[in-house]
Amino acid sequence: MTITVKWADGNLKKYEKDIARLAERFPKVVPQEINKVGNKVRTQVVRTLTKQTGLPRSTIVRAVGTEGAAAGKLFYTMKSAGGDIRLRFFKPRETRKGVVAKPWGKLTPYPGTFMKGGKFPKRVDSAYLSPDVWRRLNSSGTRITQQRSGVRIPVEMITGATAEAFDKMAAPLLEQRITKVIQKLLK
Repeated sequence: MTITVKWADGNLKKYEKDIARLAERFPKVVPQEINKVGNKVRTQVVRTLTKQTGLPRSTIVRAVGTEGAAAGKLFYTMKSAGGDIRLRFFKPRETRKGVVAKPWGKLTPYPGTFMKGGKFPKRVDSAYLSPDVWRRLNSSGTRITQQRSGVRIPVEMITGATAEAFDKMAAPLLEQRITKVIQKLLK
């Protein structure tokens, strides 16, 4: 699953001519400023997404890719792709009633799911089952499938606290940086 969202700031429209002059006289300056702002915003997105999804920070860092601005290409892209994440990545624990894990940072029970074989309380680790969380597809237990969490990183990137953090930081910081460069180099 890939979600594409294009964000453009109307505040920078008033600097359109100045940005064009900067791009002509100093072709590396505007992309450099866009990349600085993009990297700062990416840090905030990763920080917020870690709290929002409940995934480890290292997983989020690997999942959120970037493509920086360059001369003639004045945009910074944050990309993420993927589907429903398996429950194994959310610190699952097996209990008598099922597995308990922390998607979205909240302890959530999944009744009827399991991670080990055998009867309670003498459960046994299995090379086939471990470390995933499983649920039965039929009553005899001959068909099983991995339990999914419902967390999708691309969807989480554009919703909730992560989207708010992006909107709150990107526009003002980009306007501030571009204004400073215009005043320094063109005036």
